[in-house]
Amino acid sequence: MIYPLVRDLAADGIPVVVTCRVLGLARQPYYRWLAAPVTATEVKQAYLANALFDAHRDDPEFGYRFLADEARTAGHRGCDRTMRRICSSNRWWSTFGKRRRGKAGQPGPPVHDDLVQRRFTADKLNDLWLTDITEHATGEGKLYVCAIKDAASNRIVGYSISERMTSRIAVTALNNAVARRGGAAGCIVHSDRGSQFRSRKFGHALNRHAMVGSMGKVGSAGDNAAMESFFALLQKNVLNRRRCATRLELRIAIVTWIEKTYHRRRRQLTLGRLTPVEYEAMITRPAAQAA
Repeated sequence: MIYPLVRDLAADGIPVVVTCRVLGLARQPYYRWLAAPVTATEVKQAYLANALFDAHRDDPEFGYRFLADEARTAGHRGCDRTMRRICSSNRWWSTFGKRRRGKAGQPGPPVHDDLVQRRFTADKLNDLWLTDITEHATGEGKLYVCAIKDAASNRIVGYSISERMTSRIAVTALNNAVARRGGAAGCIVHSDRGSQFRSRKFGHALNRHAMVGSMGKVGSAGDNAAMESFFALLQKNVLNRRRCATRLELRIAIVTWIEKTYHRRRRQLTLGRLTPVEYEAMITRPAAQAA
């Protein structure tokens, strides 16, 4: 934009007509700009760029099409070509879509310290929750599951199933867990360094519920082995038995296995051969009687 230079030179006493003649500019567009330096279109695109930036910061793995969907969900309008131009000019690329120079492929720094150190046990309910995300294929495409497990009883206290792996799936699972437990202030929530758990939305959800975040190391499955073992059970008991043609079919199969089989029929050695539901009933009954 050269018009600010014309304006500054005019303030120093150089006539606009002279500056425009030297720079090869027409005067009428300059005067229109001077009357309204920022156009309505530029203001609209600035708000749109702000919405795209917020979506990119929350979910860095999104490409411009997903960012455009998030911006439209937030109430902004614009075609895919405009969204792509804004994202490209600001270098807001998917972390999976662009190869970075130097230290490529390294995830961002953890937003929480590792407070668990591979000790996946707890004496009381709502002291330690473990969470992770897994993906499964169907005839219609992938389906993602975020589950949260109480380390004391091994019960899945909250989960969320979605067609897209965004920060929203982790936030929804956490909110569902808190709603089921009736609050869990002070509880440690341990995860890996996935972008969903490092997002601002998930961090705000932890703060809103007065919970404490914890994260393991990069590329170390052992730092979240308890959730990996649960997902291995889910894979063996549900996903390996048949291939679901639709996402709805797989969603029903997952919910049925968690609520009917895992919680109420699968006895676990670490719980004294009790199911998660039986174990929680056993340890909460003395507390209720004492009260």
